[in-house]
Amino acid sequence: MASSKQRVRFAPSPTGYLHIGGARTALFNWLYARKTGGTFILRIEDTDQARSTDESLRAILESMKWLGLDWDEGPEVGGPNGPYKQTERLALYKEFADRMVREGTAYRCYATKEELDTLRKEAEARKQQFFYPHLWRDKTEKDWPADRPYVIRFKTPLSGETTFHDEVFGPITTPHNQIQDFILLRSDGIPLYNFGAVVDDITMGITLVARGRDHIINTAPQVLLYKALGYQLPRIAHLPMMLAPDGKKLSKREGRKYGIPISVTRFHDDDGPLDGYREMGVTPDALLCYLIRFGWSHGDQEEFTRQEMIDLFDFSGASKADGKFDIKKCTAISLKMLKEEKYTPTDEYLRRLGPFLEARGMTPRDDAWMRRALATYRERAQTLVQCAEGFEVYLKPLAALDPALVQKFLTVEKAGWLPQLRDALAAVDPFTRDEIGKAMPAFAEAKALAMKDIGQPTRVALTGKTATPGLDDVMEVLGKAETLARLDQAAALLR
Repeated sequence: MASSKQRVRFAPSPTGYLHIGGARTALFNWLYARKTGGTFILRIEDTDQARSTDESLRAILESMKWLGLDWDEGPEVGGPNGPYKQTERLALYKEFADRMVREGTAYRCYATKEELDTLRKEAEARKQQFFYPHLWRDKTEKDWPADRPYVIRFKTPLSGETTFHDEVFGPITTPHNQIQDFILLRSDGIPLYNFGAVVDDITMGITLVARGRDHIINTAPQVLLYKALGYQLPRIAHLPMMLAPDGKKLSKREGRKYGIPISVTRFHDDDGPLDGYREMGVTPDALLCYLIRFGWSHGDQEEFTRQEMIDLFDFSGASKADGKFDIKKCTAISLKMLKEEKYTPTDEYLRRLGPFLEARGMTPRDDAWMRRALATYRERAQTLVQCAEGFEVYLKPLAALDPALVQKFLTVEKAGWLPQLRDALAAVDPFTRDEIGKAMPAFAEAKALAMKDIGQPTRVALTGKTATPGLDDVMEVLGKAETLARLDQAAALLR
């Protein structure tokens, strides 16, 4: 089904959450579709019936929506090439498989599991790799036994080789003697991966197949299927892998030891779902900026608006080198994206921050106040969670101070001047950061103290913490009444 319009797809299996490596593949396909004015298709490969679940499918769809990777055809959207779940397309696979049998490019194989297990054990005894020995390859319809289950196998050429051009890795060649007569359709009518993917790509008019490098092994058999069926091969692009910090494949179940965030609401036994990044307060755009650098680059640029990603992306910028996951790098990009208005406008920041505040029992205040408070943490919060934790200083009553901090900073010897500072601040009018910024040094000078001598005791008295934004910012956001009340509370400890 040739088409002048670019059509790409992302085809996850609903056997768990959307893995971060899968999100990267989805992003590249989505960007290419948006860059070319093409169509982005979401297709669900749910033929692993033992492991596929509705919960997993919902999680994948939710993650795609959260990332903002909208699809033009697929579940919940529909389209002219549906259905978009493989288990709803079984009649189509049978039609293609039966046609190949009639045309002599595939055949029915009635070999039993017991027969194949015996042959496999014999090969192992000879220390040889097992290859299906063409037991039914040359049989015809007259040889087919009645009422016995069978699979349909592809007739792989017995000699020669298959070469295809990869948009990233260049020409790749596979000798045919390395490819078995692979199964197309199981006896229960379920297609195996290569056959199902090819039939779907053909009937959905896919013009470019972009997926992880680990799929290169599948491509030569798929090229053979295209040739056997008489369809033009789409362009192929294999993307470098996202590896764990130790260089191994990034396992879904070993993320904890690499610092990959873990969802606390779903898939408790799995590590690294996108829910985890969402719950730690990484924004979708920040995560996409981190992901796009796995296998693609535009000079040294690390932060992009979504439109910049679309405008700049092309597979010519893809690299062959695998990348290693680094949670510190991810949160560093998150910080840069959050603190710059270009990437995260203030209104959007506050909108995204709201649920994190409410989850911690805080109620957002009026817009002007929220903007002042945000300004104090915007330069330092790597994630929305960190920002929400910072807001606790402003939106939650100051709890009883840590005795260790009291002992260290709020003794008569170190902070006996606190009541006088309280009185000096009570005279500040208007109570703004600029006026506070004048009053504090003046008070220190009058008491013959250095700012460092009054800074930490005052900070502990106001926030219960030793690391916060600047004191003049903190006091302005708290307001005069709350600032004075907290200083009174701390001064009472001196007595």
